[in-house]
Amino acid sequence: MLRARNADTAVAILGNHLAGEERRLVAPVLFEKVDADLEELRAEGFDLPQTAQAYCTEWRNQQILIRRSAEESREETFELSPGALTAIRFVTDLAEPRQSVTESRLATIQDRLRELARDTDPDAASRLQALYTERDRIQAEIDRVESGEIDVLAPDRALERIRDILGLVEEVPADFARVRSQLEQLNRTLRERLVEQEGPRASVLEDIFRGVDLLAESDAGRSFAGFYALLLDPERGLEFEESLARVMDRGFIDRLSPAQVRTLRRLMPSLQDRGSEIHTVLTTFSRSLRRFVQSQELQRERQISRQLRAGLREALQASEAVRPWARTGLHLDLTSMQLSSVDALKLHNPGDFEAGDVAVSHEVDAVDIGELLALARASDIDMAELEGNVNDVVDAHGAATIADVLEVHPASQGVASVVGLLVLAQEHGQPLGGREDVHWDGRRGTLDRYLFTGRIIP
Repeated sequence: MLRARNADTAVAILGNHLAGEERRLVAPVLFEKVDADLEELRAEGFDLPQTAQAYCTEWRNQQILIRRSAEESREETFELSPGALTAIRFVTDLAEPRQSVTESRLATIQDRLRELARDTDPDAASRLQALYTERDRIQAEIDRVESGEIDVLAPDRALERIRDILGLVEEVPADFARVRSQLEQLNRTLRERLVEQEGPRASVLEDIFRGVDLLAESDAGRSFAGFYALLLDPERGLEFEESLARVMDRGFIDRLSPAQVRTLRRLMPSLQDRGSEIHTVLTTFSRSLRRFVQSQELQRERQISRQLRAGLREALQASEAVRPWARTGLHLDLTSMQLSSVDALKLHNPGDFEAGDVAVSHEVDAVDIGELLALARASDIDMAELEGNVNDVVDAHGAATIADVLEVHPASQGVASVVGLLVLAQEHGQPLGGREDVHWDGRRGTLDRYLFTGRIIP
């Protein structure tokens, strides 16, 4: 990806749409988003002559994008490949470099090494000694706390640790994509071996008939099974959520960006969603592989494979006596139908041939917030509905901007709803600085950025 043509454009556009909370988009939606980005980049002087669909096809051929058929609809979806996720994270680290050596990272290495040495030690005496040492350390800590000696981690060191945790969290999407890619490759390999292995006692065929789940027993399957079991453990899950809730109440969290705070709040649901997705893929592949063996499809594939190999053998033998360009006198009646990809079809749009009026853009002055407050008091804005919308989005995501609320709950009163949300943001939100675009009824506006961090109590 980093060596590709227009690598900067690919990293910026795909990283914005497919490397955040949204990891997969249907093709028409992605094309529309990429088209809008391309228009904006062209206006800034970038030379990008192709269409969004052409660029996405190029990125798919370069294995930057992965195209899959969506089970819930007839449309294809696009998502980033494991390598593309790694490349985007690498570029992000260059833009926002982390300290290469931190106390938190060294402590993590030491803790993991100590646990590995203890858990792999077969000698009972040395293992007991390690446990006794750990017990004495914990007891000494308990004694200090009981005596009132509490060492609270400094905010700078706490911030360092939370950023190390966020660094680990950012690696998880690429890990999930890599596991799915490994499972897909293994599924294809098993099917190829089933087709190529002749005889009723082929090893893969025997394992499947004996009930062995070859995908679940693979390295990727066992690794994911351990992760998924840990993720679904009720006790560990409750401990995880309680620890996260306590950390989110600490003062140093205010020094994180809104995106980092949202990532932490959505950490557990995001892991559960991605884990369930991979579990569904694993289950689907295992069932389809078993159906492939138990149905007649395997026999048909083997028959086709035998015929192809026989044809290749005969062609090889014939090549010793007949030149490839020699006329054979054999005539084949080919179909007159031309085959092409469905992607090559383009719908006729009569609007393309209509000459419409030239769109005129007007610059507008910033609206005075005092005028908006007066408008909100004078007009009949359903503030109760807007408060409910804000609370609904905050409950789901932990925090939200005005644009986030309008994305989930469109403006039922048009611009009046937007004005009402801005009034609520002034009264109950936190200013973030900068501005953001909001959309309602096919219109667009730009507002100061505010963040709702808690429920609005009427």
